[in-house]
Amino acid sequence: MESLEQNIIRTEYSDVMQKSYIDYAMSVIVSRALPDIRDGLKPVQRRTLYDMYELGIRYDRPYRKCARIVGDTMGKYHPHGDSSIYEALVVMAQEFKKGLPLVDGHGNFGSIEGDGAAAMRYTEARLQKITQETFLGDLDKNVVDFLPNFDETEKEPEVLPVRIPNFLVNGSEGIAVGMVTSAPPHNLGEVVDAVQAMIKNSKITDEELMQYIQGPDFPTGGIVVNKDDLPQIYKTGTGKIKIRGKVEVEQLKGGKERIVITEIPYTMLGANIGKFLNDVASLVETKKASDIVDISNQSSKEGIRIVLELKKNADAQNLINLLYKKTRLEDTFSVNMLAVCDGKPETMSLRNVLEHHIDFQFELATRKYRTLLNKELSKKEIQEGLIKACDVIDLIIEILRGSKSQKQVKACLINGETEGIKFKSKESEKLAAALRFTEAQATAILEMRLYKLIGLEIEALMKEHEATLKNIARYEDILNNYRSMAKVIIKELEAVKKEYGTPRRTVIENAAEAVYEEKKPVETEVVFLMDRFGYAKTVDVSVYERNREAADSENKYVLTCMNTDKICIFTDTGKQHTVKVPDVPYGKFRDKGTPIDNLCNYDSAQEKIVLVECLQRVKGAVLLFATAQGMLKQVEGSEFDVAKRTIAATKLQEGDEVVSIADMKGIEQLALQTRQGFFLRFQAEEVPYKKKGAVGVRGIRLGEEDVLEAVHYLDASCEGTAVYKEKEICLKRLRIGKRDTKGTKTRV
Repeated sequence: MESLEQNIIRTEYSDVMQKSYIDYAMSVIVSRALPDIRDGLKPVQRRTLYDMYELGIRYDRPYRKCARIVGDTMGKYHPHGDSSIYEALVVMAQEFKKGLPLVDGHGNFGSIEGDGAAAMRYTEARLQKITQETFLGDLDKNVVDFLPNFDETEKEPEVLPVRIPNFLVNGSEGIAVGMVTSAPPHNLGEVVDAVQAMIKNSKITDEELMQYIQGPDFPTGGIVVNKDDLPQIYKTGTGKIKIRGKVEVEQLKGGKERIVITEIPYTMLGANIGKFLNDVASLVETKKASDIVDISNQSSKEGIRIVLELKKNADAQNLINLLYKKTRLEDTFSVNMLAVCDGKPETMSLRNVLEHHIDFQFELATRKYRTLLNKELSKKEIQEGLIKACDVIDLIIEILRGSKSQKQVKACLINGETEGIKFKSKESEKLAAALRFTEAQATAILEMRLYKLIGLEIEALMKEHEATLKNIARYEDILNNYRSMAKVIIKELEAVKKEYGTPRRTVIENAAEAVYEEKKPVETEVVFLMDRFGYAKTVDVSVYERNREAADSENKYVLTCMNTDKICIFTDTGKQHTVKVPDVPYGKFRDKGTPIDNLCNYDSAQEKIVLVECLQRVKGAVLLFATAQGMLKQVEGSEFDVAKRTIAATKLQEGDEVVSIADMKGIEQLALQTRQGFFLRFQAEEVPYKKKGAVGVRGIRLGEEDVLEAVHYLDASCEGTAVYKEKEICLKRLRIGKRDTKGTKTRV
């Protein structure tokens, strides 16, 4: 019991949670979501590439099933589920996502339009040549540290010895805990030129670096239109890049034109192409782009081709500007060049990225050439021993013949110990005692075959020794001389650029803001129709006149208004919702229309419509508001001409709701009717004018559990009748009373 109590740690719960969360966050940041600045790879990408290398799936060998690669990677290095590994593998093979694909995929690896890759059991893959040579080429030269895998049964590289700044070339996207990385891809040739320039001149300015790296180079091409913002973005590592698709205008017969989109913004990849087409269709439906008569996606393996057919004499440039303003044809790429550096996340400027890359390259080169130097020194030692042995070969043969064991021979060759060895003469014994070969040399001599004593073989050994001495001198020069090492790194980079460099695809420029001149619609009169289910539409006045009887019987609300007007919807919750008439679908009489809930913030499940009227008539009116608790007020209609889609049209007390709203024009008297049968008739002028934010005044004194049920509006010519429990009541015969009284009880 005592030992149990000793193991209990008493601590604040919040401290434990904080520590646990920080540990989790750092694990996600470092081990999963963010790339390492040295090789520009996330752990899942690094492990997948290394596993392919270990399995021997090289660029010049047959493809292997992706399921094999994924299973092996998961079992050995990345125990986080097969879907994350396969998704990483697929992305590294997609040319439209990576400026420099690292995997050569065979089969269905998805499309630019968002189609997913086939299942891993169908697709195959192998390493790209550049990946094998530039990312994995020097792993056998002890250039990086190897760490134990998750169960300590295998070793995996801490980082891959990548020779190019992959973080810049391929970019990176990832969401960690509380942070996100988003680095755009760049042109390989430009990045290599910038690295070479910085190696040659470490004090190079940011402006001079920008002469080499013009800006991002997206696989989808497109146009970066805010060139002047790029220096600040690269200086801070954060910012927003504006990109546009590439658009051409093609001339057709008969004076017609069509807009052809041949390149899309990088952010439009995948399902966003479909969304773009839907957005264009919506612009056509709402008559904002009525000059577009047809939309077709003619994209293929050859490239993007989205065609918009135009009416004759349409303003193509104005329509292009509309697409830039209203769709994702112009979009923003948010830059946040965040990467793991020295085990912690850090936002990098362009200079920081290049400096870290160059430091990494010098570290790789140092370890590589130190390894090569040690190998050459070992070769030199053995070669010198064999050359020396050839000069005294007769003596060595005599030692071999006179010895009883290999151990005895080795002792003689290394230390000159002659005891127990039979020699032909004292002179031989004396010469043998002077021998001082190293252990490695002695082993090589014992393993040497007799054919090595042929004259040509000895000559080849001498030449090989000369080559080894030259290599040693070269490696020592590289290791001891900064310029020599820099020259080697620059030469390797130049070779990569020459073999794998591609022309720039993205245009960098400063473009003017897209200005769309919206054509003012011809103001005409239309009829707004809304049925009892809330489906609304507008039709031409002539169409309504031809179908007046059916329209009036089938629809709950029928309003004549202008096509530039707004429709005001007042509800029992005291809200006013506004709908622009151009947003209401215009068409044939038998068209179903669109639910009014989709055109404004009205919620048919939570509120009921009390009044529907066009704004022009509301502005010229004085509206009476009456609530269930008997509160009344008059409000000038101009107060309801607002820009917001939803406002509070009146203030309600707790548990109250609007019962009636009406225009007071020509109304002389009001007759209030309650649920319990009380009627109160009084002059309309007794109701004061209030602001829309006021509660109002009491119109009738209500009994317990009684509520105002209806308001009857009486003008000079109207007798007015009401029905209470199936009894018709003539309102003009009611005694005229005063507001805020109880009224008269109707006897049934």
